Amino acid sequence: MSTVPADALPSGALPVQAHAEDGAAPLAPRARLLPAMAAVYRAQLSRARVARIPLLFVATFQSIGIMVLMRGVVDGGSEARAVVAGSTVLVVAFVALNLLAQYFGQLRASGGLDHYATLPVPPAAVVLGAAGAYASFTVPGTVVTAVAGSVLFGLPLGQLWILGAVVPLAGAALAGLGAALGLLAPRQELATLLGQLGMSAALLLGVLPAERLPEPIGWARDLLPSTYGVEALARTFDPRPDWAVVAVDLAICGAVGVVSLAVATWAYRRAAVR
Repeated sequence: MSTVPADALPSGALPVQAHAEDGAAPLAPRARLLPAMAAVYRAQLSRARVARIPLLFVATFQSIGIMVLMRGVVDGGSEARAVVAGSTVLVVAFVALNLLAQYFGQLRASGGLDHYATLPVPPAAVVLGAAGAYASFTVPGTVVTAVAGSVLFGLPLGQLWILGAVVPLAGAALAGLGAALGLLAPRQELATLLGQLGMSAALLLGVLPAERLPEPIGWARDLLPSTYGVEALARTFDPRPDWAVVAVDLAICGAVGVVSLAVATWAYRRAAVR
């Protein structure tokens, strides 16, 4: 076999190895956060419409059933407002916390994270896109539950537009928590268990009136991300809502959502490299 000196090759015809030694160009540029997040959001929302509609019906029916049961115990006033607000946010907890924890737990157990890891997609886009899709999927159920509860307990319907802020903020906080639980759980079964426990906490600590809870349990209620969404919604049922306090509750809920989504993103990176 004959060899040709490198200086005898025409310009630009250097061996491939020489280009590799100089540093090969990446196969594709890394996707930007917002377009990647939008793509994941659309894919997850399309999947949720097909597979999650029966579960959304169950979540809505469950919340309405709880309000019907509580109607025999609670007559009205602040307790009725707490029951309706807690039952409405419970729909968000069922989907965004419970189902998202199960989804990420299953994704990790089945090796689905390896697929995402091979794509030039930022980890935050996967977490935020999935969380946004699951939170958005709860909108019909929360509206139906809020209207049904308001009619059942004789509460005003005029301020239910606040759901436009409560659902995304509480959904972000609960979805971030659900994703973190699913990604940090060492086994899929444990992720499912943690999701169920989280939803049960939202049920017991969100639907029951705060004044009827023992003080130590009240402290646990303050740590639950959905509590501030429940409080904000409950205050809007007052004849004259204190909008400053409502804004503070929503701001706290949003801040908790940012923290929980950041933790979920970190948990995704941690799970993807293992």
